[in-house]
Amino acid sequence: MLKRLITRLVGSRNERLLKQLEKNVARINELEAQTQALSDDELKGRTAEFRQRLEQGTALDDLLPEAFAVVREASVRTLGLRHYDAQMIGGMVLHQGKIAEMKTGEGKTLVATLAVYLNALPGKGVHVVTVNDYLARRDSDWMAPIYKALDMSVGVVVPGMTPPAKRAAYACDITYGTNNEFGFDYLRDNMAFSLEQKVQRGQHYAIVDEVDSILIDEARTPLIISGPADEGPELYVKINRIAPQLVKQEGGGEGDEDDGPGDFSLDEKSRQVHLSEDGLEKVEGLMVQAGLLDENESMYDASNLALMHTLNACLRAHHLFHKDVEYIVKDGEIIIVDEFTGRTMPGRRWSDGLHQAIEAKEGVPIQRENQTLASITFQNYFRL
Repeated sequence: MLKRLITRLVGSRNERLLKQLEKNVARINELEAQTQALSDDELKGRTAEFRQRLEQGTALDDLLPEAFAVVREASVRTLGLRHYDAQMIGGMVLHQGKIAEMKTGEGKTLVATLAVYLNALPGKGVHVVTVNDYLARRDSDWMAPIYKALDMSVGVVVPGMTPPAKRAAYACDITYGTNNEFGFDYLRDNMAFSLEQKVQRGQHYAIVDEVDSILIDEARTPLIISGPADEGPELYVKINRIAPQLVKQEGGGEGDEDDGPGDFSLDEKSRQVHLSEDGLEKVEGLMVQAGLLDENESMYDASNLALMHTLNACLRAHHLFHKDVEYIVKDGEIIIVDEFTGRTMPGRRWSDGLHQAIEAKEGVPIQRENQTLASITFQNYFRL
């Protein structure tokens, strides 16, 4: 009851915040006539003036009313579109690093120009993140006249660009692109061997379109760059000859290693294989005969972990994955069958060496195993 009374007297937190922003809107509107009187060259020159004031110690927030006023005037002159007061508030919210919810048709693209211009003034670059490449190109072309009228450069990054072209796009004051493109370019930069190979120049400020989709729905979706592992296919061929010589334990088959005589047990629920003590001893003997292991070495030595990893994959391939059930063989390739839909999934591969083990089992060409070279989630990228 008391809370309702206080809210009625002083307003809700949201209403109080809006009143503070409305004060800035009033200041921006007061500057409109003065800004309209500027020539095109004088309007363009305001950017150099703002940057000089920043270097002299003026805070970015103190430049907001004047910066928003010149963006509105530039928009009127180049596109014939004037920012409404509500759009000014939206621009301030974006500048504060908050989420501005706007319906389709309310001018999100135009609103973004306000915060983009203001945060591009320090000269560290601003990224505008769109949901697809088409929108990145469209928005950059559409809004470019505003920025160019204010002496700001605009670039766009899309797949297929050469490194020099991307480097030039990132060197612009404002760069449009998708979350995937920005994220993968960041990962590739972290894999670069020299500064000259990098294309990005840092992460200063970004505006994200459809932020709920990117930072909530896909928050934990990782961007992954992978490459071939060091191990060649020969090891899978050799161990594939050893795997059929091992005998499955008799019993419940639920992963209990004491199910009875035998070399290994199966856990079909988790699709894992567990070697018994007798099985380990037998495997080590077979490995020695195959020239893969020295007599005084153990499978569990750190230097032999690749052997254990490959053996485990081969046993799983022989006993837990079956031709024409989990996969099919077509044109010399192993193609996975979706266990839920029954459809084939060309181009998809099992990880942890399993796909290579099945290729060895079926006698088709073995492709190198991929390993993760760099990875980051969208959420972590936008925290940078």
